Amino acid sequence: MEEVLDIYTSQHTEDEPLICMDEAAYELKADVFEPIPMTPASDRKEDYHYERHGVRALFIFFDPLRGWRRVSSREHRTRVDWALEVRQLLDVDYPHARKVKLVCDNLNTHHIASLYEAFPATVAHRLARRLEIHYTPRNGSWLNVAEIELSVLSQQCLDRRISSATELEKELSAWQNQRNRTNSQVQWRFTTEDARIKLKHLYPIALF
Repeated sequence: MEEVLDIYTSQHTEDEPLICMDEAAYELKADVFEPIPMTPASDRKEDYHYERHGVRALFIFFDPLRGWRRVSSREHRTRVDWALEVRQLLDVDYPHARKVKLVCDNLNTHHIASLYEAFPATVAHRLARRLEIHYTPRNGSWLNVAEIELSVLSQQCLDRRISSATELEKELSAWQNQRNRTNSQVQWRFTTEDARIKLKHLYPIALF
């Protein structure tokens, strides 16, 4: 826990940016009956019946200091999917960064080995040398700032029925572009010193 808290209060530069990433699943749903549109005197109404059109994996990468984020959807959330997203982060989003400090949870896909599964060794090694991973502890995913951004995404964009992967990608892109235009940032204020006071029960009892 303290490692993640310390990384938030450390200095970050354009050459070594801090990026937080998280994943989620979104179920595609289509209306069975046409909804009744909203009117000045009445809310929009939709029937509780719906058709399931599969599940998409969402990946979000968030720079809380710069106020930048990228969100995408994939059919799966495998090691290769994660590796492809990381390559996009390093080679396209931050091509000039010497090193990217990545905060994420400790899923079995979120490891350097995934790069070697997805790419030739020379490419995987090049990417791995530019990646510094910091894992949130078990049951401590709340320490990941990307969760905050995922919550905003859910409330502003995904809290409704979206029926297809194409429509989902369109909506994600529109939400992402709007958030990036407003440069919405997160200022993390919970420090290691705060944790030692407020979360004292999580620390082992010192013998000496």
